[in-house]
Amino acid sequence: MADKQLSSFHKSRPRTGQEIRNAFLAFFAERGHLVVPSSSLIPEDPTVLLTIAGMLQFKPVFLGQKDRPAARATSSQKCIRTNDIENVGRTARHQTFFEMLGNFSFGDYFKREAIQWAWELSTNIYGLNPRNLVVSIFREDDEAEEIWREVVGVDPQKIIRMDEEDNFWAAGPTGPCGPCSEIYYDFKPDLEVDGIDLNDENRFIEFYNLVFMQYNRDSQGQLKPLETCNIDTGMGLERMAQILQGVPNNYETDLIFPLLQKAASLALVDYSKLHNTHQTSLKIIGDHTRAVIHLISDGVTASNLGRGYVLRRLLRRVIRHGRLVGIKQPFLREMGCAGIELMQVAYPDLLERRDLILQELEREENRFLETLERGEKLLSDLLATNPQKISGDDAFELYDTYGFPIELTIEIAQEHDLSVDLEGFELAMQAQRQRAKAASVSIDLTLQGELEQISQTLEETDFQGYVALDLQSLVKALLVNGKLAKRANQGDNVQIILDSTPFYGEGGGQVGDIGAIVLNKNTSSNCLIEIENVIRNQKVFVHTGIIKEGSLAVGDVVSSQVDFASRRRTQSNHTATHLLQAALKKVVNIDIAQAGSLVDFERLRFDFHFSRPIKTSELDEVESLINLWIAECHQLSIKTMSIKDAKAEGAIAMFGEKYEDIVRVVDVPGISKELCGGTHVANTSEIGLFKIISESGIAAGIRRIEAISGPCVLEYLKNRDSVVKQLSDRFKVQPNEIVDRVIALQDEVKSVSKSLLGTREELASLKIMALISEVKSVGKRQILVKRLDGIDGGSMQSGAKALMDSIGVDAAIVLGGLPDLSQENKVVFVAAFGTEIISGGFQAGKFIGEIAKLCGGGGGGRPNLAQAGARDAKELDNALLSAFEQLST
Repeated sequence: MADKQLSSFHKSRPRTGQEIRNAFLAFFAERGHLVVPSSSLIPEDPTVLLTIAGMLQFKPVFLGQKDRPAARATSSQKCIRTNDIENVGRTARHQTFFEMLGNFSFGDYFKREAIQWAWELSTNIYGLNPRNLVVSIFREDDEAEEIWREVVGVDPQKIIRMDEEDNFWAAGPTGPCGPCSEIYYDFKPDLEVDGIDLNDENRFIEFYNLVFMQYNRDSQGQLKPLETCNIDTGMGLERMAQILQGVPNNYETDLIFPLLQKAASLALVDYSKLHNTHQTSLKIIGDHTRAVIHLISDGVTASNLGRGYVLRRLLRRVIRHGRLVGIKQPFLREMGCAGIELMQVAYPDLLERRDLILQELEREENRFLETLERGEKLLSDLLATNPQKISGDDAFELYDTYGFPIELTIEIAQEHDLSVDLEGFELAMQAQRQRAKAASVSIDLTLQGELEQISQTLEETDFQGYVALDLQSLVKALLVNGKLAKRANQGDNVQIILDSTPFYGEGGGQVGDIGAIVLNKNTSSNCLIEIENVIRNQKVFVHTGIIKEGSLAVGDVVSSQVDFASRRRTQSNHTATHLLQAALKKVVNIDIAQAGSLVDFERLRFDFHFSRPIKTSELDEVESLINLWIAECHQLSIKTMSIKDAKAEGAIAMFGEKYEDIVRVVDVPGISKELCGGTHVANTSEIGLFKIISESGIAAGIRRIEAISGPCVLEYLKNRDSVVKQLSDRFKVQPNEIVDRVIALQDEVKSVSKSLLGTREELASLKIMALISEVKSVGKRQILVKRLDGIDGGSMQSGAKALMDSIGVDAAIVLGGLPDLSQENKVVFVAAFGTEIISGGFQAGKFIGEIAKLCGGGGGGRPNLAQAGARDAKELDNALLSAFEQLST
């Protein structure tokens, strides 16, 4: 009966990607789950480069490091994986960007409910026919099989037991783990059910994975039941869309296909009529477009490191595949607009940050075109210095760093009678795939090291540093050289955890406090620990230092003393950083947004999103405005409130940062209001002075300002004054005349250098012209082949041309030598041929290129005048002898 009712999909079933997402969240919300928004693609977990799974934001909850937001939760999490990037567009369901729908239980319900709800959602809500569904379980999970068979009613032949590799989830070698159960959609249900192979991707697609987190694996490999069992599930939104929309792959769903159509329109082609190769390129463009707009929106900028490298690589692949399908003009901005329009309902932050996203796309596209030109220059050098073969490493560098397709490298190499080491190239590619897979797939839930383990067992450190710099504290835990200990002695490197502390722990861009910990004066023994840094590990503050005298034990009552002068400097620099952001918004551009910061004892550093250098006049105005605010003695107001109220009041949040429900707001009334947990002055007058030291670009679209405040400004001005006095004495001028004197000296040096260059060229020309007496007549040809060291290529070429013009149309001039006798790895060749020599079948460019190959080089030029380079000076004389012999025949 059930099969007849569900023989076709339910008429009201969700169909669009938006409907599928909403239906999932609504289904679990109705069953008591808290709907949690997607977290950033930049995870809090420092062991993971990008958010790669829906459960990642709940990792601290599963480990007991944070309180659960609710007993049950559900989310639609944006994710990025690049470990299988070469399969994107080539298979039906590999993507870099995808959305993972998930429902989670933190010690509440377990297998029975998770399995029942997964089946109910799949069949009743999404309308999937049970006849098309197959489930897998871990080979030893009899409990799951019984629920599927007896409670849900799945045909036992469609319950497939699988090994640990496929159906047992583990965080790592130790830690939480448990069996999995997966639901597959069968596209060919009429085939036999005996011997089902769930790895047959043409027949099956896995769309729902249920993880039953019920064990803890210890260091001996033993599985012990967890006191509290958890549920972690994931449903691929794009995969469900493929099933419900009846399309052959994820790319042709309404979640991605509009982007393929947009790219096809820019290339003036019809997707449906394209060859598979070009359809693949359009799929890559569509997939990567979704990935890059979300990465930029979450605060990632293109670079050659970490997340920035992932973004840059994806962007360059988009551009390269655009060219492969025939898009000649810049097009990233248009693809970005299409991507934002497609996803803005589910992710409104894309619309809020639209301008920033499009600016970054345009900048990186322009940068890539410049990179492409540099890649062509590198390839030219490789052709000149590799007489037989381009190495696999060089080919991979062209591909990976400069975006050169390997096919293009091969084609150009063949034109120069060279080959490419494809085996070496593939080895380099495989090594990169392994690095990417290792970096991108693993989520490490294990607790590593003594510090992490002890932090698990302790209560949160009570931070009193906002109101006190000297505090009586109790030693809760002690580590000596990284190992847990009961006592530490003089000379030991220690890490100390206290029940309460006045020391600020490094965070929010601000360095940790320094100072001292001493035994309470009422004790009979003395102990002094010099604290060098304080960090936060999970919920506790860890004080790192050296015991200068005495000994310390767990349970001791100590006096924790923050260095007052150092704290004053960080407070001054931190408040000055807030003023700097406010001034930049007021003077330069209201949309300037923080990209990072550093506040230490000596300086402050502020990184921000902006597309151009800040003008000197703007920097002067910013600096003056900040010093005005300092002089106006603004009293700061610091309050805690809900994140919702803080944003409603206009408080600025760090771009891409994740905040707790209750936040701290630092307000300089009428000037700046930011979410911040750092330490600050009570009044702007405490800052004293503010001075900008430098402004520079650190990445595409990211500027950096470094500055100082307070006492550091006086030290800086003293040093500058000393330099000015020294220059004034050296040049015998007044301080205000130094600049004019330096300009005059620079002009003088330029004039002398130009004169010397001209003299050098004249001497080289005279030296070459003097060789006319050594010209040899061979038939009608007037041949000169000569080694000339100490003459640069330009001078050698102009001299050879002058000599050729002097001799006439029968002249054949070949010169070679070392421009710098101290560098035997640089050889220059020049050829100058008259018209009769060219008529006789010789061309200067081709001829000198072949001669240079004898010295491990290459080059070329026009038929009458050419230059080449090489690296092996040992063969120089033999190469010149070969040139003479060829010209003489």
